[in-house]
Amino acid sequence: MQDFNIQDSIKGIWDKLEGWMDTIILGLPNFLLAILVFIIFIFIAKYVGKIFDKIFHRSIKQDSIRQMAVKVIKAIVVLIGFFIALGLLNLDTVLTSVLGAAGVVGLAIGLALQGTLNNTFSGLILSFLPELQIGDWVETNGFAGSVMEINLRNIVIKQSDNNYVIIPNGKIIEEPFKNFTRTARSRVFVNCGVGYSSDLEMVRDLTIKTIEDIFPQRGNEEVELMFQEFGDSSINYVLRFWTDVSKNRDILIAQNTAIIAIKKAYDAKGINIPFPIRTIDFTNKLSINKNSD
Repeated sequence: MQDFNIQDSIKGIWDKLEGWMDTIILGLPNFLLAILVFIIFIFIAKYVGKIFDKIFHRSIKQDSIRQMAVKVIKAIVVLIGFFIALGLLNLDTVLTSVLGAAGVVGLAIGLALQGTLNNTFSGLILSFLPELQIGDWVETNGFAGSVMEINLRNIVIKQSDNNYVIIPNGKIIEEPFKNFTRTARSRVFVNCGVGYSSDLEMVRDLTIKTIEDIFPQRGNEEVELMFQEFGDSSINYVLRFWTDVSKNRDILIAQNTAIIAIKKAYDAKGINIPFPIRTIDFTNKLSINKNSD
């Protein structure tokens, strides 16, 4: 009786092995094809990565972002090959399970790293924006300076006082920023005032002529002077003219040059730039009464 049970057990194991061998033999072509497809997609990912690296090299100056973008593209291509290989093996159930697990894991990671992922994707967006490049002079989030670095987490700005400011990428995407470098020329403003006794038309013509000689205007550009108000001690105006500007310092230099030139021109013509003064008028005379003996 015992020998009979052992023989049945051996026969059952052998039948199982035969069934597995049949399955392996029948599935071997698909298995080899799946491996071949997966290897092909690995090579495709490699060459696609090189192509996109050359493309990104023209538009993305930051190496870390370019390398990360290439790695993401290569990983996507490899995953496509992996899913196609699973389909060739008729592992639809496994494929569905993998996709479901990936979705759950991705959701959990997304919730845990919400801020970090926001900055990462914002960094990828910023790397493709022509409005913001390394070396540009920008104003954003209350800071102004030259963009020194754009990475997957933040941008680094070097201010005019030589200090560095690190701003998260999400803040740059969400908040407006002003880029001085993207426009070759900008309008500069200078405020001034002249005395009430001045000939305003002569002041206007002289000021415009002085600025035009220093800052030649192009095309439709022009020097504009508009009187704004009757001040306490002067009639005030705003002067506007165009010049080459790539950073905030260029504006300060242009304003400095314009103010010096205007002062010299006014001094030569005897035009007064008044400053607030206070006049004290004593209307009553002081008298000392002396008692006579």
